[in-house]
Amino acid sequence: MGSKKLRRVGLSQELCDRLNRHHIVTCQDFLCLSPLELTKMTGLSYRGVHELLCMVSRACAPQMQTAYGLKMQTSASLSPVFLATTLSALDEALHGGVACGSLTEITGPPGCGKTQFCMMMSILATLPTNMGGLEGGVVYIDTESAFSAERLVEIAESRFPRYFNTEEKLLLTSSKVHLYRELSCDEVLQRIESLEEEIISKRVKLVIIDSVASVVRKEFDAQLQGNMRERNKFLAREAATLKYLAEEFSIPVILTNQITTHLSGALASQADLVSPADDLSLSEGKGSVLEGLKSDTDVQSHGLSSLPHVARGDWANRP
Repeated sequence: MGSKKLRRVGLSQELCDRLNRHHIVTCQDFLCLSPLELTKMTGLSYRGVHELLCMVSRACAPQMQTAYGLKMQTSASLSPVFLATTLSALDEALHGGVACGSLTEITGPPGCGKTQFCMMMSILATLPTNMGGLEGGVVYIDTESAFSAERLVEIAESRFPRYFNTEEKLLLTSSKVHLYRELSCDEVLQRIESLEEEIISKRVKLVIIDSVASVVRKEFDAQLQGNMRERNKFLAREAATLKYLAEEFSIPVILTNQITTHLSGALASQADLVSPADDLSLSEGKGSVLEGLKSDTDVQSHGLSSLPHVARGDWANRP
């Protein structure tokens, strides 16, 4: 993947420092330069630069893998396969919870509880593995300034009163949630493309973007000619980077979106959804949309006024 840092592909520290002075940090930065430019920057011969280009290309290119090899690798992995939501009906519908190594999109109308669901998932990811958590950090990218630290603490105390019985545990959990407020498409893209090092250094086990369509809606008017192309280009680049991070580090990535997939028949009457005229849905075709919990006990006990719909896989599979 082009966003991989050069220091992770086998280049010497001296060479990385030399390239860094020219703002060449990632494989993409390196491979976008001509051999002549690289010769000037590195001081190496043409042959040396050619060898470096081959090394970097091999390091960031996807490796060929058989279906059997992938199955064996997954079976042998000690990493969790799912991050359970602790909502029994939803976990059952998702066959265990939010999948590690893939993207999960939470969709629903404004005010249905998507942000609170994301905050609850943030808490769950920081919990010890013996409590169903991932025992790691969380990167929370907030594009709507909707995140509330006070609400995060309230949900933690309400959901796990026995575990969060001291101030120290609350502080430890909140310190593991790394919040970034990015209010433009460029800021969001720049942030997610720089997450690789942070995931490693901060032991991040969950990435959340709330919401993925907010900045797109503000910056791209679908009625203007040419905007659709630029919007789709941004979303495709964003999706590719997030898929790489999810697969490379075997972590779940959760995205929220205010636009819902069109439903038909009985599901449409039950869902009571409002479909806006400006459809920014990231899920194309017949998406896998799961009906939210309808039990008042399930909803109220987890601090959610209502549960949004969950679609897994469609957005990540956009071309």
